[in-house]
Amino acid sequence: MYEKTFPVKRYKNTLAFLQKHINTQEAILDLGVKNPFSEIMKQHGYKVENTSGEDLDLDFELIKKSKAKVVTAFEIFEHLLAPYNILREIKADKIVASVPLKLWFAPAYRSKTDPWDRHYHEFETWQFNWLLEKAGWEIKDTFRWANPVRKLGIRPLLRIFTPRYYIVYAERKR
Repeated sequence: MYEKTFPVKRYKNTLAFLQKHINTQEAILDLGVKNPFSEIMKQHGYKVENTSGEDLDLDFELIKKSKAKVVTAFEIFEHLLAPYNILREIKADKIVASVPLKLWFAPAYRSKTDPWDRHYHEFETWQFNWLLEKAGWEIKDTFRWANPVRKLGIRPLLRIFTPRYYIVYAERKR
């Protein structure tokens, strides 16, 4: 169960938002390889298929072929150079996507050990909304939350009050 996994708050908020908008009868294509949260979705009755690790900036085949009515993308778009391209290619009617928000007091995330684990984008809410709208999506609901860390200092104090994650439910404009 997600209560025993890290990061608890992010998973709890993401699951609650997903359950608010998507019923378990709707097939989901989750962008990104299988991960702890795709397993949580399955544990809660969702039918989930993941992408296979292909470069989502260049390879849209699985996205084009998918019959899923919903696409989820949890902390994926910040890793892409051009998320607009894949957003245009999605055939599903609904999307639930979350991104880390740009923090004025911290640089964009970049792993020191994994050359692929880095954020090309960290968004402000208006930027992510604009990206979705320009790609043909109509935003129906949003939610932001802070992500405190258990450390001492100015930045950890600011993380108590400053939203770090942003999640959006949108439907394809017809």
